[in-house]
Formats: sequence, structure tokens, C-alpha cells
Amino acid sequence: MILTWSSSISSATPFTSSTKFPNDTAPKARRRFRVESLKRRPKPASAGLVKDPKKELSRILRTEAAIRGVENKAKAQSHQQLWPKALLEALDDAIKRRRCHPALEIFALLRKQYWYEPRCQTYAKLLMMLGKSRQPEEASLLFETMLSEGLKPTVDVYTALVSAYGQSGLLDQAFSTVEDMKSVVDCEPDIYTYSVLISCCAKFHRFDLIEHVLAEMSYLGIQCNSVTYNSIIDGYGKAGMFEQMDNTLNDMIENGNCHPDVFTLNSFVGAYGNAGQIDKMEKWYDEFQLMAVKPDITTFNMMIKSYGKAGMFKKMKTVMDFMEWRFFTPTIVTYNTVIEVFGKAGEIEKMDQHFLKMKQLGVKPNSITYCSLVSAYSKVGRTDKVDSIMRHVENSDVVLDTPFFNCIIGAFGQAGDLKMMCELFLAMRERKCEPDSITFACMIQAYNTQGMTKAAQKLENMMISAKNSWGTKLIGC
Repeated sequence: MILTWSSSISSATPFTSSTKFPNDTAPKARRRFRVESLKRRPKPASAGLVKDPKKELSRILRTEAAIRGVENKAKAQSHQQLWPKALLEALDDAIKRRRCHPALEIFALLRKQYWYEPRCQTYAKLLMMLGKSRQPEEASLLFETMLSEGLKPTVDVYTALVSAYGQSGLLDQAFSTVEDMKSVVDCEPDIYTYSVLISCCAKFHRFDLIEHVLAEMSYLGIQCNSVTYNSIIDGYGKAGMFEQMDNTLNDMIENGNCHPDVFTLNSFVGAYGNAGQIDKMEKWYDEFQLMAVKPDITTFNMMIKSYGKAGMFKKMKTVMDFMEWRFFTPTIVTYNTVIEVFGKAGEIEKMDQHFLKMKQLGVKPNSITYCSLVSAYSKVGRTDKVDSIMRHVENSDVVLDTPFFNCIIGAFGQAGDLKMMCELFLAMRERKCEPDSITFACMIQAYNTQGMTKAAQKLENMMISAKNSWGTKLIGC
């Protein structure tokens, strides 16, 4: 079969971007910018590129310091007179970063202020955050708190609660919440509510329930929109049900009111790419090009990952060259994908080259980047490189998480450096990263390999105790 992907790319409509600087005109653009910056004139409406970096950095630092101050006061629970702006900014920042515990502490402090007025919008944002973080119990308690304050839930609040239950797999509670909505005046579920419900059912492959939801929507006269169809298509794709995915796309097109978009394209590219069906992935990429659906950075990241998994490094490079040609700026996801692919393939030199290029271009590594690097170095026995990564992390402001510590603990465990492994375990607890079953499994295996069965048994008992006392569900248990 002849691949037509490269030819379809070369004939695609050029993409425009506000950040594109062709190589042959880059010097000219820099000279023009410098001259304009010397002119004295009122600031234009969009002056993002000519802001004083020192003042901007100062503003950011002041804001972050204020947010940290509010978080500290929230932990103290003793400040009842705080400025609204600082408190609301701290709450908004915690919600955006999905820092559930600080967000709830700040919200508790907010409710103690004399100027506080309960708002449904605030509760809806908190419920969405808890849903994305899979904390349905906290979401349920927050909803009860809202009712106790005398607020009447809106459609947005109920929909956020449906999402909180559904994203954790509590579909019975999600459906029950939708039924509760029907009994509240002016709070009937809308297309957005049903789309969220369908998305949750698709996520857990409960396609039988989706049929029930679609039938109810038809009875109520609610038509599916693009979000609804895309949720179903994405669910079928991730479940490997390609025939049903294709049929749903046909239904979407025949509907007349909904048109395939970049999210539909990404579902098809991701589904066939993850399944290793590269020919069909390329075929559907071409099909969507004919439907005038343009790819985005997510599309190319998916294709890079798919080609990388299949060991098709030349095609992977072709995609990256195309991105550069059409001025798609690689993101942290792009570089993380490339680093992971080369790391798993044992191509350490190429992996290092992309890591260096990533830093040179100002793309800031995150914990996922360092996890991939550590895994690759550990795989080939390069503990010296693992030490280098540790120094990188110590000199950065990267927020470390449990998966990173699991990776680094596993690396030193495999190398037989039990002292360093234990030090990292203690550092993990100091940074309030709770160990999970993977953490304990790595350490137990390391102890057993070194013949330290008593230490392994002690750690296993600690794991059982932790599972019972922390009240957290350990991964894999």
C-alpha cells in the first residue's frame, strides 16, 4: 500500500500563526522590533511583546508571594479580615492548578470573611476541580455545604457534580444526580449535562448506558451537538471499537447540524495510532484533510508518538520537520513524546540531543521529562546520568510528584544503591508526595534482590498499614 500522508501534507493549505518568523526574515524582524521599542508612544492595545520583562517578572513574583501568604493563613485558620482580591486570586490559582487541599482550605477561609457572599459559580468551579482530581466524596460534601448556605443549585453546579461522580466511575450517582435535576424548577438537564454524562460513560466503556441517554435526549427533543458525537467517537476509539467509531462519524455527518472538527480528527488519529494501525491512521488523516479539517499541535504530537511506537523514526522526523516548516511551535508534550520514544528505543544519544534542544529553545522540562530520562538511563545502566538529572531537578523549580519519585527510586533500586533509594523515599515524604503501591513494589523488589528479606517484609507491612491509615487508594491495590 502506497502511503499518501506526506503528499497530502505538502498540498495542505498553509497555516497562519502570530508567532511565525521564517528563517530568511528573522534578522530583519529583530532589527525592526528594536527600533520600534525605542520610540516613545502610547502603549498599543495588545502590547504583550513590548512589556518590560523586569516589571512583568516583579508582578508575577508579587502575585505568587501573595498567594503563598494566603495559603499559609488558610492553614492557620485564624484570619477573618483579608483583602478580597488577594483571597480570590489565591483561590482561583489553586483551582487552576488543581491543588485541591489548598483550594478547599482557602475556600473555608473565604467563607469566614465578613464580606463573603456565597456564589454558585464558585461552587461550580470547585466541583469541576474535584471531579478532574477524582475526589467525588469531597465533591458531595461541598454540594451539601452549598445547600446549607441556602443556595439554589444551577444547571452548571449540577452538571459539575455529575462530572465529579462520572469521572470517578460512580455512574449510578451521576445518573441519580441527573434525575434530581429534573425535580428542580428551571434546572432541567441540558445538552451540556448530557454530553458530560455521555463522556463519562464512554470513558468507562459503558456504551449500553449511552444508548439509554441518547434515547432520553431524543424523547426530550435535545439534539446531539459536536461535543456529544466527539465524546462517543473518542470512547469507541479508545476501546478499539473502530467499526462503531466509523458509524458514529457517519451519523454525525448525516445529522447536518454537526460537522467533524479537529477533536474528531484527533480521536481517529489517536485511536488508530495507539492500535499500531499506521496505514489507517494516515488514511483518516487524508480523509479529514479532504473535509477541510486542519490538524493542530495535538494531532502532530499523536502522530509523532504513533510513529515512534512503531519504530518509524524517519516519519517521526518528517512530522517534526513539517511542524517547523508550517510554524507549529513544539510544546513540552512534543518534546516529552520524542524523549520518551528515543529513551524506550535505547537511542540515548538522540534522546539527549532533543533534551538539549528543548532547553536551548526555552521549553521548560517538567517531571514527565525527567521521568523519561531517568527510565532511559536506568535501562542502560547509566547511574551517572541519573545523578546528573538529580542535580538538574535540585536546581530547578519543577514540581515533583509521586510518579517521578517512583521512577528515581526504581532506578537506584535496580542499581543496588539502597542508601540512595532510602534517602529518596524520605525526601518524597518531606515533599508531601505520598508513596503508592508502585513505590513500595520497587523498594521491596530491591531489598529482595539484595537478599534483605526482613527489610522487604517490614516495608510490605508498612504498605498495608499505609493503605489502612491514610485513607487513600493505592494504585494497583
